Amino acid sequence: MPTSASASAAALSPLQVFERFRANVLDGAVGLTEDLCADDVIVDLPFAPQGGPRRIVGREKFAAFAAAGRSALPVQFDEFRNITVHHTADPEVIVAEYEVAGRVTTTGRNASAAFVLVLRVRGGRVVHWREYQDVTGMAQALSDRR
Repeated sequence: MPTSASASAAALSPLQVFERFRANVLDGAVGLTEDLCADDVIVDLPFAPQGGPRRIVGREKFAAFAAAGRSALPVQFDEFRNITVHHTADPEVIVAEYEVAGRVTTTGRNASAAFVLVLRVRGGRVVHWREYQDVTGMAQALSDRR
Protein backbone atom coordinates (compact mmCIF):
# COMPACT_ATOMS: atom_id res chain seq x y z
CA MET A 1 0.00 0.00 0.00
CA PRO A 2 1.49 3.41 -0.95
CA THR A 3 2.31 5.92 1.74
CA SER A 4 0.57 9.27 1.72
CA ALA A 5 3.79 10.90 0.46
CA SER A 6 4.03 8.56 -2.51
CA ALA A 7 0.30 8.80 -3.13
CA SER A 8 0.49 12.60 -3.22
CA ALA A 9 3.53 12.46 -5.53
CA ALA A 10 1.64 10.14 -7.87
CA ALA A 11 -1.05 12.79 -8.23
CA LEU A 12 1.36 15.55 -9.30
CA SER A 13 1.11 16.82 -12.85
CA PRO A 14 4.03 18.49 -14.65
CA LEU A 15 2.53 21.89 -13.86
CA GLN A 16 2.15 21.00 -10.17
CA VAL A 17 5.78 19.86 -10.06
CA PHE A 18 6.84 23.17 -11.61
CA GLU A 19 4.81 25.05 -8.97
CA ARG A 20 6.46 23.04 -6.17
CA PHE A 21 9.87 23.78 -7.72
CA ARG A 22 9.07 27.51 -7.73
CA ALA A 23 7.92 27.45 -4.10
CA ASN A 24 11.07 25.59 -3.03
CA VAL A 25 13.34 28.10 -4.78
CA LEU A 26 11.54 31.06 -3.21
CA ASP A 27 11.86 29.38 0.20
CA GLY A 28 15.65 29.31 -0.28
CA ALA A 29 15.81 25.55 -0.75
CA VAL A 30 16.91 23.32 -3.59
CA GLY A 31 14.23 23.70 -6.24
CA LEU A 32 14.06 20.16 -7.56
CA THR A 33 13.94 18.10 -4.39
CA GLU A 34 14.53 14.37 -4.07
CA ASP A 35 10.87 13.66 -3.37
CA LEU A 36 9.95 15.12 -6.76
CA CYS A 37 12.40 12.90 -8.68
CA ALA A 38 12.17 9.37 -10.00
CA ASP A 39 15.00 7.06 -8.92
CA ASP A 40 16.47 7.19 -12.43
CA VAL A 41 15.80 10.88 -13.14
CA ILE A 42 17.83 12.45 -15.93
CA VAL A 43 18.81 16.08 -15.47
CA ASP A 44 20.25 17.76 -18.56
CA LEU A 45 21.99 21.14 -18.31
CA PRO A 46 23.14 21.79 -21.91
CA PHE A 47 24.46 25.28 -21.11
CA ALA A 48 26.14 24.44 -17.82
CA PRO A 49 29.24 26.52 -17.13
CA GLN A 50 32.51 25.03 -18.30
CA GLY A 51 33.62 22.22 -16.02
CA GLY A 52 30.09 21.55 -14.78
CA PRO A 53 28.17 18.40 -15.65
CA ARG A 54 25.89 18.54 -18.66
CA ARG A 55 23.97 15.41 -17.61
CA ILE A 56 23.28 13.89 -14.22
CA VAL A 57 21.57 10.51 -13.95
CA GLY A 58 19.94 9.29 -10.76
CA ARG A 59 18.10 10.90 -7.87
CA GLU A 60 20.92 10.54 -5.33
CA LYS A 61 23.57 11.96 -7.68
CA PHE A 62 21.37 14.89 -8.57
CA ALA A 63 20.45 15.54 -4.92
CA ALA A 64 24.14 15.76 -3.98
CA PHE A 65 24.89 18.04 -6.95
CA ALA A 66 21.91 20.31 -6.22
CA ALA A 67 22.62 20.59 -2.49
CA ALA A 68 26.25 21.56 -3.11
CA GLY A 69 25.23 24.04 -5.80
CA ARG A 70 22.55 25.71 -3.70
CA SER A 71 24.78 26.07 -0.66
CA ALA A 72 27.49 27.68 -2.81
CA LEU A 73 25.09 30.13 -4.49
CA PRO A 74 24.97 33.43 -2.56
CA VAL A 75 21.52 34.47 -3.80
CA GLN A 76 18.21 35.16 -2.07
CA PHE A 77 15.56 34.57 -4.74
CA ASP A 78 12.61 36.97 -4.57
CA GLU A 79 10.38 36.17 -7.50
CA PHE A 80 9.71 34.28 -10.68
CA ARG A 81 8.46 36.57 -13.42
CA ASN A 82 7.58 36.51 -17.10
CA ILE A 83 6.39 32.93 -16.70
CA THR A 84 4.99 31.21 -19.75
CA VAL A 85 4.05 27.55 -19.58
CA HIS A 86 3.50 25.68 -22.82
CA HIS A 87 1.44 22.51 -22.63
CA THR A 88 2.39 19.92 -25.22
CA ALA A 89 0.54 17.13 -27.00
CA ASP A 90 2.22 14.80 -24.49
CA PRO A 91 0.47 15.15 -21.10
CA GLU A 92 3.73 14.19 -19.34
CA VAL A 93 5.58 17.22 -20.76
CA ILE A 94 5.48 20.98 -20.30
CA VAL A 95 7.88 23.68 -21.43
CA ALA A 96 8.26 26.58 -19.03
CA GLU A 97 9.95 29.89 -19.79
CA TYR A 98 10.67 32.11 -16.82
CA GLU A 99 12.96 34.62 -15.23
CA VAL A 100 14.18 34.33 -11.66
CA ALA A 101 15.03 37.54 -9.80
CA GLY A 102 16.83 37.98 -6.53
CA ARG A 103 19.60 39.62 -4.57
CA VAL A 104 23.21 38.51 -4.55
CA THR A 105 23.95 38.40 -0.83
CA THR A 106 27.70 39.04 -1.19
CA THR A 107 27.27 42.28 -3.16
CA GLY A 108 23.71 43.40 -2.52
CA ARG A 109 23.16 43.51 -6.28
CA ASN A 110 19.67 42.81 -7.61
CA ALA A 111 19.77 40.63 -10.68
CA SER A 112 17.74 38.23 -12.76
CA ALA A 113 18.37 35.41 -15.21
CA ALA A 114 16.22 33.70 -17.81
CA PHE A 115 15.55 29.97 -18.04
CA VAL A 116 13.73 27.52 -20.27
CA LEU A 117 12.73 24.18 -18.78
CA VAL A 118 11.49 21.08 -20.55
CA LEU A 119 9.91 18.93 -17.85
CA ARG A 120 8.68 15.34 -18.12
CA VAL A 121 6.73 13.88 -15.19
CA ARG A 122 5.60 10.27 -15.09
CA GLY A 123 3.69 8.78 -12.19
CA GLY A 124 3.97 12.08 -10.31
CA ARG A 125 7.79 12.09 -10.42
CA VAL A 126 10.26 13.94 -12.62
CA VAL A 127 11.86 11.52 -15.07
CA HIS A 128 13.55 14.16 -17.25
CA TRP A 129 14.49 17.75 -16.45
CA ARG A 130 16.18 19.71 -19.24
CA GLU A 131 17.07 23.25 -18.22
CA TYR A 132 18.53 25.96 -20.42
CA GLN A 133 20.11 28.70 -18.31
CA ASP A 134 21.27 32.23 -19.05
CA VAL A 135 24.76 31.38 -17.80
CA THR A 136 26.25 34.67 -19.02
CA GLY A 137 23.66 36.67 -17.10
CA MET A 138 24.19 34.52 -14.03
CA ALA A 139 27.98 34.97 -14.20
CA GLN A 140 27.61 38.73 -14.56
CA ALA A 141 25.23 38.91 -11.62
CA LEU A 142 27.61 36.94 -9.42
CA SER A 143 30.71 38.88 -10.41
CA ASP A 144 32.24 41.31 -7.93
CA ARG A 145 31.88 44.21 -10.36
CA ARG A 146 28.87 46.47 -10.08
